[in-house]
Amino acid sequence: MALLATEDLMHRYGDELVFEKVSVEVHQGDRIGLVGLNGSGKSTLLRILAGLQEPTNGRVTRARSVRIGYLAQEPCLDSTVTLFDEMLKVFEKLREQERELQRLEHELARSTPDEGLLRHYDEVLEDFRRGGGYEYQSRIHQVLVGVGFTPDDEQKLIVHLSGGQRARAALARLLLEEPDILLLDEPTNHLDIEALEWLEEYLTHWRGAFIIVSHDRYFLDKLVQKIWELEFGRLYEYPGNYSHYRALRQERLERQWKLYEEQQELITKTEEFIRRNIAGGDFRASQAQARQKMLDKLERIPKPIVPKKIHLWMDVKRPSGERVLRARDLVIGYPDAPLFHCKQLALQRGERVALIGPNGSGKSTFLKTLAGELRPLEGSLELGSNVEIAYFRQSQTELDALDKTVLDMVTANTDKTISEARSFLGQFLFSGDDVFKKISELSGGERSRLALAMLAQLGGNLLLLDEPTNHLDIDSREVLQEAMREYKGTIIFVSHDRYLIQAIATQIWEIADGELKIYRGDYEYYRTQRALLAQSPSLQPEKDAKSKGKDKPKRLSPGKEQRLRERQRAKLAAREAELMNAVTNLENEIAQIEKEMEAASYAGDHQRLRELTALYRQKRQELESISEQWAQAAEDLASFQIDTQGL
Repeated sequence: MALLATEDLMHRYGDELVFEKVSVEVHQGDRIGLVGLNGSGKSTLLRILAGLQEPTNGRVTRARSVRIGYLAQEPCLDSTVTLFDEMLKVFEKLREQERELQRLEHELARSTPDEGLLRHYDEVLEDFRRGGGYEYQSRIHQVLVGVGFTPDDEQKLIVHLSGGQRARAALARLLLEEPDILLLDEPTNHLDIEALEWLEEYLTHWRGAFIIVSHDRYFLDKLVQKIWELEFGRLYEYPGNYSHYRALRQERLERQWKLYEEQQELITKTEEFIRRNIAGGDFRASQAQARQKMLDKLERIPKPIVPKKIHLWMDVKRPSGERVLRARDLVIGYPDAPLFHCKQLALQRGERVALIGPNGSGKSTFLKTLAGELRPLEGSLELGSNVEIAYFRQSQTELDALDKTVLDMVTANTDKTISEARSFLGQFLFSGDDVFKKISELSGGERSRLALAMLAQLGGNLLLLDEPTNHLDIDSREVLQEAMREYKGTIIFVSHDRYLIQAIATQIWEIADGELKIYRGDYEYYRTQRALLAQSPSLQPEKDAKSKGKDKPKRLSPGKEQRLRERQRAKLAAREAELMNAVTNLENEIAQIEKEMEAASYAGDHQRLRELTALYRQKRQELESISEQWAQAAEDLASFQIDTQGL
């Protein structure tokens, strides 16, 4: 039986049709990705499924007692409490049981317990234990750290959190609630790569179903087993992950075009036959009339609609020198808050660098420093000859303060005529009166497209891109990706879009532990090296085969490297086995304590019951801690074995 089903859903905003004839089902364990252009109705559909909005027509059926959790793009939280207290609200039933246990223990300590009181205590204790009463606080810590909070953040008032932090807090609370169906609207916004990887792992083991709206192609590839696409008011369903969907979607479009063209050819030939024979003899006229009736009854195949895409081409007016930048003993940050250092750095023409690291590590600050808006705190930073920088800022707040139109922004400081500027803006999906919109009236996606248009006009040979895919839908991201691939200059870009990073980057620069670390390879190479370094910190990031001269590090021989990996694997396996044995021993101890608690309760030995309860709590906490270590050790071992295959 479906947990949730829809029948012929249709929704309108005024006279504008959002979607129609949406009939879908969600079953236990479904992993669904919901994709579509900006404005196609994805968020509206999620709100209808969650019961927060009524469709114009159609029906939504939900299984009895099914629990649905909805994460909005702009969540609402209690701003008067701390982050940790907001998470505690999820476990109010357990906390009531905890208070009841404390009351009963106090009452048992004051008087000779009777059979009824002991029985009630046992019942509450068992419900508390089965409900996870001894684990819920550590679960809160685990999830908050997973989505990117520090222990110090837990006591901050919600009102003092940034917008991105509030979004992560709402995601954490929803995960802790464990609904039967998760409806997640852009859950990867505001997450750095480490938090993205944690969320992927967490959702991999999710016991319920989920529907995710996301523009993160890598995230969808890793998690979903089915794609729902909203396109021009209709919903299409595809099996498989994002990459499989793209292939199937292309096949569907090609098939639609073929059927449409074949029917158009048939119609043209039939109409020509009718024209030539309608005025002929009785036989020919009757044939023409018969074919006309056939045409009248023919169900016309609609012409496939091709989604509009931005057309982006980033030109280089003149090339830079071979060396684009060089730095030595560099310290980046602010006088009262240095962020990271880099001993030595060099970049050659044509390289494409992905700059990654946790939120707040200094990525945007580094780009501002490269652009000349900030000075390094220490060290030297030199640009090469003929280097011309084009800078795409993550935040376009400087545009919001201007009471200018889209057309004003594009024609400023250029020799474009109004006609040329409008034609140019059309390539970025600004048509008709859109070009007269004020900057303050633009959506996030429109502002990003305008910023890309302005970037395309600059013609620099060193692009500094700070989160260029923010607010872009998937199709626009792929256009940007292709433009970056074809660009003839040098690129340094900050992004959490791992699909883009894997497709574009020739180097990964990671800010971690206050240091800029360089990996000369793509994203998968970086992941492999990071896993290797996690087990053997003495190994340094390997440089690519193109590195020459004294910059090339000395490499281990294949035999020594293989032996090193085998020793690392054996060490990980031994650690995993040791922790597994510890978990087994603790589980046996707890089972024995439970038997003794049952016997003490039956015998009315209150003192012994209290001692055993305290010991039980202690052992449960130990088990939880050891279990987490065991799970991490097992994950480390599996990751190491996978990442080192083929090395």
